[in-house]
Amino acid sequence: MSQSPNPAAPLLALAAQLLHAGRPADAIAPLRDAALLLPANPLIQHDLGLACLEAGHIPDAIEAFEQAVASNPRYGDAYFRLGIALEKLGDIGAAMVAYDRATQLLPALTEAWFRAGALVYTLGHRDEAIACFRRAAANGDNSIFARLGKARALLIEDRNQEAEQVLRKTLALDPGNAMAHDLLGNLLTEFGRFDEARHCFQCAITIAPLLAGSYYELVRCRPVTSDDDGLLQRMEAALATPGLEAAQCLRVHLAIGKAAEDLGDPALAMQHFDAADDVRRGLAPFDSAAFSTQVDRLIATCTSKLMARAAELGNPDATPVLIIGMPRSGTTLVEQIVSMHPEVGAGGELNFWNQRGEAWRRSAGAGNQKPFLAKAAADYLRVLRTVAPRVSPAAAPRAARVTDKMPFNFLWAGLIHMAFPRAILIHCRRAAVDTALSIHQTHFHPSLAFPTGGAELVAYFYDYQRLMQHWRSVLPKDRFIEVDYEDLTREPEPAIRRIIAACGLAWNEACLRPECNPRAVKTPSKWQTRQPIYRTSVARWRRYEPWLGQLRALLDDGSVTLLK
Repeated sequence: MSQSPNPAAPLLALAAQLLHAGRPADAIAPLRDAALLLPANPLIQHDLGLACLEAGHIPDAIEAFEQAVASNPRYGDAYFRLGIALEKLGDIGAAMVAYDRATQLLPALTEAWFRAGALVYTLGHRDEAIACFRRAAANGDNSIFARLGKARALLIEDRNQEAEQVLRKTLALDPGNAMAHDLLGNLLTEFGRFDEARHCFQCAITIAPLLAGSYYELVRCRPVTSDDDGLLQRMEAALATPGLEAAQCLRVHLAIGKAAEDLGDPALAMQHFDAADDVRRGLAPFDSAAFSTQVDRLIATCTSKLMARAAELGNPDATPVLIIGMPRSGTTLVEQIVSMHPEVGAGGELNFWNQRGEAWRRSAGAGNQKPFLAKAAADYLRVLRTVAPRVSPAAAPRAARVTDKMPFNFLWAGLIHMAFPRAILIHCRRAAVDTALSIHQTHFHPSLAFPTGGAELVAYFYDYQRLMQHWRSVLPKDRFIEVDYEDLTREPEPAIRRIIAACGLAWNEACLRPECNPRAVKTPSKWQTRQPIYRTSVARWRRYEPWLGQLRALLDDGSVTLLK
């Protein structure tokens, strides 16, 4: 008996021709017609999803891939491409589920491991990201994503020289690898090698216009000048790149804003900073009411009576030096200063207390119990002793102190004091409106739940001030010291001597030269960090005064009546 002909065959043949010719949008119609004829065929649904994905029709792609995996729950490639489509839509949780299923079905699918690693790193899960990148490296047999996975794992582990070698080898084998150029550029900026880094970012953008977000790092390698012919216009044109993802668009707006400021056009700069904030709101809405409630609970839990019990509850180790405050308040400068001391190791920004603090908060303040505090202290010391040799190897063997400059540890100052009653907390303060303006102009790690503009940022600032006033009243003055950015930059030596003395360290002249610190610097202001202490960022708000909008409320630094 002869087989009946496939009724969809002519449609599939036409679609294949169109896809091969690079016309995915035109292939959608015949694939839709084929799917109507054979609705349970997962291969047709997969190809329809792929055509929609390549044409930028993301919701349609998701629907088709979901149909494919419904018809064949073991279709690993369809799960993988479903993950890509969900990631483009911004549904990170669902994308992770799809990648996880893809790697279960196809454990050697290198790109799925790599993409999963990139997503979990975006969510702030360092160890899980390393594991995914290592799986990509192990599975890939020197494929592009295997080499990139190896490099990214090394970068997260601060094994920077090895990472540079892997990236340079990757580029020697594949000079058109835009992601390798971008990763190498970021690594070079951390060590102050800005000219080389600019070249890497330019290569990345030229090769892959959808990586236009690399302009953000490029313009921060040094001030933009009139000699950078056409750079501003190229960035403005990049915003119209077909298929440019929102996260990349956000960074391009910030890059244009920074360039416009350098070129003396604050009106244009603020226009793009505001546009970036609008994109950020769409990607990650912030719940101001929930944050205010969180601050209320911290104040209610961490009473002066509880803080007075810290000596009997906590670990007497004096190693930790926690540098806290609002982002963009001078925390990097203070860490650079302190870690120039030969007895100090730099830990960078550690996510430990954000994670442990959330667990403590969910358990309704279990932090006043010795077992919780003992485990937290032991785990934290292990982290400090692990990270210090990677970040500042010269100081690590004799490090009496190790810094942690995660700004958001300001939330957990009470918990940290209970865990380590001899630890030093250095609170960095800066004029509220200058701090807020700098936040408005900066790209933050997507894992940070944090507003970057408007009334949300003003309200956040007021809640932060309220909490810091509480810590000021309940923590010992010799454990909780405050450093004003304006004082530090006006007369550096007296302020620096006070900081070093508060850490219980003998004076060392090297602390006056933070710009000479050789360690990698993971901060948005990498170029500024390599300059001698300067005052040009004091009262920056004045050049933006006509365009401050709701941030103007912070000019009245002490008032909480404007928004409440």
